[in-house]
Amino acid sequence: MQRHVARKIAETITNEQIKKMFEAAKAGIKDWTKTSSCNKGMTKGVAWNILAKNFDLKTEYSVLAKTNMVQEFGDFLSYKLKPEKKQKPAPGKVAHQEPDFSNYE
Repeated sequence: MQRHVARKIAETITNEQIKKMFEAAKAGIKDWTKTSSCNKGMTKGVAWNILAKNFDLKTEYSVLAKTNMVQEFGDFLSYKLKPEKKQKPAPGKVAHQEPDFSNYE
């Protein structure tokens, strides 16, 4: 998940929703040795140990901490919390001309 999207979510997400995200991530991640999306120098397992291992529902976490949590494990958020992806408009009529090879004869 992109960092700016994760930050928008982190500003409004509750600890209950983060807990559900962690539970879904715990069940959904099969390869904990993949590279972390927050820090390319560590694996998802290390990120879990830093971000989720001692997660407490009663603690008020900073937006930065929540941003890192959502960026790393945000793929496991409820679809209701994720912003809608904007579809790119279909390209209009494409300009085309046949190539002129008159200088190469």
